[in-house]
Amino acid sequence: MGVYEAGGNGSNGTTTATTCNCCDMSLRCWCRWKFGNHQQQQQPQQNHHNLLHQRLVSLVISSGFMFFLGCLVLYGSIGMFYGWLVFSKPYSRSTNVGVGLHSLGCQEDNEGSWSIGVFYGDSPFSLKPIEAVNEWRDEGAAWPVANPVVTCASLSDANFPSNFVADPFLYVQGDTLFLFYETKNSITMQGDIAVAKSTDKGATWQQLGIALDEDWHLSYPYVFNYLGQIYMMPESSQKGELRLYRALNFPLQWTLEKVLIKKPLVDSFIINHAGIYWLFGSDHSGFGTRRNGQLEIWYSSSPFGPWKPHKKNPIYNVDKSVGARNGGRPFVYDGNLYRVGQDCGETYGRRVRVFKVEVITKDDYKEVEVPLGFEEPNKGRNAWNGARYHHLDVQHLSSGKWIAVMDGDRVPSGDPVHRFILGSASLAAVTVVAVVLGVLLGAVKCIIPLSWCAHYSGKRNNALLGRERSNLFSSKVRRFCSRLNRVPLCVRGKIKLYTWAGKLVLAVTIVVGVALMCTGVKYLYGGNDAEEAYPLNGHYSQFTLLTMTYDARLWNLKMYVKHYSRCSSVKEIIVVWNKGRPPRSSDLDSAVPVWIRVEDQNSLNNRFKRDPMLKTRAVLELDDDIMMTCDDIERGFNVWRQHPDRIVGFYPRLISGSPLKYRGEKYARRHKGYNMILTGAAFMDHTVAFERYWSKEAKAGRELVDRYFNCEDVLLNYLYANASSSQTVEYVRPAWAIDTSKFSGVAISRNTNVHYKIRSNCLLKFSEMYGSIAGRKWEFDGRKDGWDL
Repeated sequence: MGVYEAGGNGSNGTTTATTCNCCDMSLRCWCRWKFGNHQQQQQPQQNHHNLLHQRLVSLVISSGFMFFLGCLVLYGSIGMFYGWLVFSKPYSRSTNVGVGLHSLGCQEDNEGSWSIGVFYGDSPFSLKPIEAVNEWRDEGAAWPVANPVVTCASLSDANFPSNFVADPFLYVQGDTLFLFYETKNSITMQGDIAVAKSTDKGATWQQLGIALDEDWHLSYPYVFNYLGQIYMMPESSQKGELRLYRALNFPLQWTLEKVLIKKPLVDSFIINHAGIYWLFGSDHSGFGTRRNGQLEIWYSSSPFGPWKPHKKNPIYNVDKSVGARNGGRPFVYDGNLYRVGQDCGETYGRRVRVFKVEVITKDDYKEVEVPLGFEEPNKGRNAWNGARYHHLDVQHLSSGKWIAVMDGDRVPSGDPVHRFILGSASLAAVTVVAVVLGVLLGAVKCIIPLSWCAHYSGKRNNALLGRERSNLFSSKVRRFCSRLNRVPLCVRGKIKLYTWAGKLVLAVTIVVGVALMCTGVKYLYGGNDAEEAYPLNGHYSQFTLLTMTYDARLWNLKMYVKHYSRCSSVKEIIVVWNKGRPPRSSDLDSAVPVWIRVEDQNSLNNRFKRDPMLKTRAVLELDDDIMMTCDDIERGFNVWRQHPDRIVGFYPRLISGSPLKYRGEKYARRHKGYNMILTGAAFMDHTVAFERYWSKEAKAGRELVDRYFNCEDVLLNYLYANASSSQTVEYVRPAWAIDTSKFSGVAISRNTNVHYKIRSNCLLKFSEMYGSIAGRKWEFDGRKDGWDL
């Protein structure tokens, strides 16, 4: 209840409220947000503008507000440092060498980041991605070619800015493949139909241009042949029609042939089965229709109609996870018809499902789901189709093999909005934590400033108070203010900061605020968490990860495999097991195949042994105690693909002086150059490197390696330098790297001084055998080194 004092003129019955009247507090007034209220009492005739100005000034200069602002600045600084440390890239990310993306291309939006991949198989139910069949192309150092084969970057580099590509359909003409697909135009923000051509079974694609562009959204370009003519039936649901186009000059010129149905059908196809033409499509515009869970069928004697509805329409009007919505071209295999549907249960386009059509007549329709046999990716968002794949087109080639195109996305639908909501919520929670800290420390004594209370004006008369009392909402607001402003006093009464419990509560609150701020920065600034591969000239490839270890370092290996197997371009992992009992495959959590090669002799030379298991040209020799980000690994792989004749790695050394002396990386930095790359973390062409290492000329060097149990990486550098007068090594600076063996005491070279002394001896010996490399020196490249943006 407020405290009142008589006004200066008792005849008018006016009253003057104290600073706490609006909060209705019976406790002593300790709210200090309302600094300078005495000025309002001395000047009761101030206008409303001046009063608001005074309240704003009093709020800004109050100790509670300044503490609150200081907390936000502190937490914001922590968040900025966290963002810089974790998410900032000290180098420019370019998808092509010397060619940047179109400024409008590949922009993230709420629909996703769809790409297109190629698959092969002996049947539609044994499809494998292109990288599994070891399709090699010298162009772009694609050894082997890897999915995706068409991305938004492919279109953007061809001067057709695109945010994503999806809904692929193949059209086969002899040995030439034409690929029609939806591309989301980054300027108009609507779907157009693009086309590409391949003459090497889908390994590489030439972008031909935009085949169809209307004033409305187009997608799902179902292309088929009828009586020697080529037709396309794209989705035009935004227009409210199902349209059929005929090719005038295939594949880029089309004309409208006929409007088949005046309905906004989505993802429709036409197929001739048992002498009848069947049209499958979904109409989401009807009342009571379940979006992505509805399917209808029509039939006709001609693809031009007229179309009659199936007796059981709608065939489906069920949950969106059932697969009712079409997900590509139907196909016939072993005399059976199969329909491809979309499972949109978890997110739009989560996966494709295949249904065997058991009965299809004018009066009845039955289908049963069958397994596709497609192995889902398990690299999460690092895989181009790790989150969803919703369209499949399978074609039977004249060779008897099957080829398929499938689209995929690494993030779920609506991911940017989802990240924005979570990030904003985290930052809002930080403001709450700042207020809690102020309450605990006594800086914030009043959670709601008095000037924020309902109808407060500093001085009121009885009539105004009467109106406030009769206003239920105003009364509730004042009651809420009163109760909320009692909280700080109650909290400080229960939590004594000078006790251990009080200090613990304070520490936990601070840590929670830091965690919330970092979480907010992660969602708002950190992106979609994907560490993607870097294409070279529009092509992707993969490499084999090879490491050497023994039983005492098994814990290192487990962490190593779990982390690196999920990097986008890692095809498989080979573990050279030098000593002890090897682990079982079930002991390792891997997203790719892991092969353990058990050696008879514990020798460092085993690292470079020729191995018929190697299916890729590129090998990343990486010690099991080195942990780096997948992005650093992908960036290093991209640099190696530009220079496959070199050793490309992350640890530079400069060999110089007289006599030669082995020194660490700081020496190379100080002298601004390097001439050696340690192969404990380096990419190389194993067909070249391993051949040189096991040549007759390298026999004496290998014997020295066995004698010292050291210097195998030094030997390989000398062998490369001896074989070429040009640059043989390339350095890529990682964002960060951790040596995990330091935490376990199982490092092979624990005594640095002894280790360096042995290596210095190796330098002298190898220089005598293969010639010195001290005269060579290459400066650090700023773009690859991460110093020059």
